[in-house]
Amino acid sequence: MGNSGLRAHLETAEKTGAFQLRGKNVSEWNRCSCCDWWLSRDGLHAVQSAWWSLHAMAPWRQLFPEDLLRLHRKLRSVDLSENKLTSLPASVAQLKMLKILYVNQNRLGSLPQELCQLSKLEALYAADNRLTAMPARLGSLKALRTICLPGNSLTTFPLGLASLPSLDMLDLSRNHIQVVPDGVADLQTVELNLNQNQISRLSPELARCPRLKVLRLEENCLELAALPSDLLMTSTVSLLALDGNLFEMKQLRQLDGFEQYMERYTATKKKFI
Repeated sequence: MGNSGLRAHLETAEKTGAFQLRGKNVSEWNRCSCCDWWLSRDGLHAVQSAWWSLHAMAPWRQLFPEDLLRLHRKLRSVDLSENKLTSLPASVAQLKMLKILYVNQNRLGSLPQELCQLSKLEALYAADNRLTAMPARLGSLKALRTICLPGNSLTTFPLGLASLPSLDMLDLSRNHIQVVPDGVADLQTVELNLNQNQISRLSPELARCPRLKVLRLEENCLELAALPSDLLMTSTVSLLALDGNLFEMKQLRQLDGFEQYMERYTATKKKFI
């Protein structure tokens, strides 16, 4: 990406508040005393501690610091998807106005704790990485509405996210989660996607999630007896997706609470007709 290409990215970001560096073969961060460096196939691109302040190395020297500072203050969306990043720098904390972060399809094994300082963050997309856990304080980000983490290496359900009051979507599909544990009752999400995990046990507390409307559990290891009766009888769930488990879907009709579930399902369906 030449100087004109970089300037185009910066000009767009200044106008829209959205900075995109998708699919540019960025591979890693190497810290020096004054900069965070991106190493990519076409050379070194430097990122100052003011985060996306690209400078240094021949063509980038011509960029004015004040322009970059304005960019830093205006950023609302950053897209680093489809690169080869193995980590994100601690300086992510300086993106105080950031609302949306895309880091899909990288090689991230973890997310920095500094991410938890982004109090305005509303959406985090980190699909198809190598994440094994979430930052301990991610649940403190009260503005978070969407968390999409499919295709990672999570083995335990991230209960720390249960404290997020505004969560609408939590996508944990295509991970290695085996149990939905006790403590999940406080989870505020409207939709929970757990498709294609290895889940064999569901805590009865799942039925007490106050806002849960859509629960996706397709292609797991659930037996019919593993379904809590209250999930059908008294929960707020109106769409329960269970195909691809260790029972036939027609067997659901035998369970206590199936009629109550179907009433909720039908009432929700009518709203969209």
